[in-house]
Amino acid sequence: QVQLVESGGGLVQAGGSLRLSCAASGRTFSSYAMGWFRQAPGKEREFVAAIHWSGDNTYYADSVKGRFTISRDNAKNMVFLQLNSLKPEDTAVYYCAAQTTAYATWGFTTSARYGYWGQGTQVTVSS
Repeated sequence: QVQLVESGGGLVQAGGSLRLSCAASGRTFSSYAMGWFRQAPGKEREFVAAIHWSGDNTYYADSVKGRFTISRDNAKNMVFLQLNSLKPEDTAVYYCAAQTTAYATWGFTTSARYGYWGQGTQVTVSS
């Protein structure tokens, strides 16, 4: 079984920054792509960012491209999401997720490809 635990959320003013962390345990972390998704009140969960299992490729939603950066440290079983230039519309619960299939080559932006999820961390951006 895979366990994912997010941390780093909080309240920040518009234009500010946060760094989200996700600690993974339970299987060979470096073999699986990781992603971040978010869900705002009254809205569906949406893709934010993903990183290839090798760390060589990253993927972003258009709404966060240029502001957010995903990274991973396979030695520490950690994945990070740096959030810069935050906007009130970034307010949401942010979830870390791990793909179900090892060495996947597609589906990085699709939530159905992720079989393991953390409990979420709240990010609130005030205007």
